[in-house]
Amino acid sequence: MADRVAGAPVIIDKVRDALTEKQLIDWKDYKTDVLQWAARMGKEPKKAEGYSDSVVRQMSYQVSLFYRWLWEDKDKYTTTVTVEDINRFMSDVAMRDTSNSAKGTKQKCMKRLVKYQEHRRGREMDWEASYSFHEPHNKPRDFLTKDERKKIREAALEYGSVPSYHSVTPEERDNWKSYLAQRFGKSKRDVSPDDFDRANGWKLTSLFWTTLDAGLRPVEVRRARVHWVDVENNMLRIPHDESSKGSENWTVAISDRTASSLERWLEEREYYEKYDESDRIWLSREGTPYTSMSLGRHLRNLCEEAEIPIENRQMSWYAIRHSVGTYFTREEDLAAAQAQLRHKSPETTMKYDQAPVEDRRDAQIRWADYV
Repeated sequence: MADRVAGAPVIIDKVRDALTEKQLIDWKDYKTDVLQWAARMGKEPKKAEGYSDSVVRQMSYQVSLFYRWLWEDKDKYTTTVTVEDINRFMSDVAMRDTSNSAKGTKQKCMKRLVKYQEHRRGREMDWEASYSFHEPHNKPRDFLTKDERKKIREAALEYGSVPSYHSVTPEERDNWKSYLAQRFGKSKRDVSPDDFDRANGWKLTSLFWTTLDAGLRPVEVRRARVHWVDVENNMLRIPHDESSKGSENWTVAISDRTASSLERWLEEREYYEKYDESDRIWLSREGTPYTSMSLGRHLRNLCEEAEIPIENRQMSWYAIRHSVGTYFTREEDLAAAQAQLRHKSPETTMKYDQAPVEDRRDAQIRWADYV
């Protein structure tokens, strides 16, 4: 087996000194696979496009550094990595007296390692970087403001809707039939007024409203099951073996409006054949679970409809979750936010313990009256 991949050394001296002979052989196999994946397809796996040689070399050193930290942290050799391991590592990195550039390099490496685990190892690692090291102070990623949350909630009532069958001209109706034929996988001549009504369902409304209340992670959207929903008590009851962390049962509060939208969607859901063999709450148009990418695309589309600017913002699905953490912490307290967001550690929730920018702006206006 080669000692280098794309010019990058597979074995770093400090790693060599830390492992036994058998561990070193296993590590070389694992590290070679990581680097070959990075060089051949890491950048765009679907296009088999790899990273540049310089990125692969950087990744070689950073991966070795991370695993050396992990072995010391766990007091044993392993190549298995979890989301919790990466979060602990990045929390440690964030506290170091080094430049934001150096910290950002390590975080990029963690993103690539997660992509490797998901693509090459087939592991579900729904990890979102918590820090923005390019800014003067580390803080949570972009989140929706209170006004934007309101706009998203209102726009979700109309998102994906079509006009009434009888409210359009014959020419317009013909165009809508073409759209609905593609959407529902049927011939254009078979599109009926019932399909126009069907297109104005509660699926996406309930998905957005539930996430606005519960801050659902993408993996939780994928795992969400019908038996989680308790509309009588306005709750989601998430069993420990179905939670994203798999550690404990969670009871998550939802509003009356959200509970009502879920109840309507679960009734409507019974009429779709793709749910006959599935107990998932939401499936995509293709009948598959939603992905982080598809959820992010829906959010950005909804932002466009709600006229929410997203330029120079990282508007991923996690922006909704971060807004839940930010405002739940402000309106309630850290303990309530920790339970609502299903954080095992209070330290994870601490990053939301800061005043939103509009609050600070209002305070600045008030202070101006006394200066």
